[in-house]
Amino acid sequence: MALEFKLVLVGDGGVGKTTFVKRHKSGEFEKKYVATLGADVHQIPFTTNHGVVKFNVWDTAGQEKFAGLRDGYYIKAKCAIIMFDVTSRISYKNVPNWHRDLTRVVEDIPIVLVGNKTDKDRAVKTKSIVFHRKRNIQYFDVSAKSNYNYEKPFLYLARALTKPFLDRKYGAGNYAPLKLEEEIALRPAEVKIDREAQARYEAEMRAAAKASLPDDDEDL
Repeated sequence: MALEFKLVLVGDGGVGKTTFVKRHKSGEFEKKYVATLGADVHQIPFTTNHGVVKFNVWDTAGQEKFAGLRDGYYIKAKCAIIMFDVTSRISYKNVPNWHRDLTRVVEDIPIVLVGNKTDKDRAVKTKSIVFHRKRNIQYFDVSAKSNYNYEKPFLYLARALTKPFLDRKYGAGNYAPLKLEEEIALRPAEVKIDREAQARYEAEMRAAAKASLPDDDEDL
């Protein structure tokens, strides 16, 4: 099986979207520029136990300035990653806007919320990250420069997108869960992440997931 999907990567400027994509070595060699939309497209392949899954990742590349172009950018997307910077509260506060704009054009696609730059001191505390729970989407902490959790958003989306194909081929539940077969070719880490701190954040996220959601609509 070889499947290919359009993935849109959105979020405020400066949150690390381009760095996140470029961590993958092959992404640099499979890069296209869509001039009409001002977007870079990177093809990132993953070898899985059920074949190759390729993501054509549309990176906004500064397109935040051109709101009128976003509809064309989102059309035919099969999945999305919304990224914010855990050191920037305003980037998290803007997540609902990105989600609204995206789902207005493409409904019912798998979406992952990603908090980048977790190798730095957090301004957005783990207990404050509740938007994904309100919208029933997946969340991951990542650190693009340290490669921490790099593959998890892609693996989650690959599983969600391939499920209908695998269900038809084998029957629901009659196949091994999709997993990565080969180690992803990444650039060497530029920074080291504090593993103890990250383990603490992960424990805090698990605890927060069990807490009641706030009644108001504020996300910070």
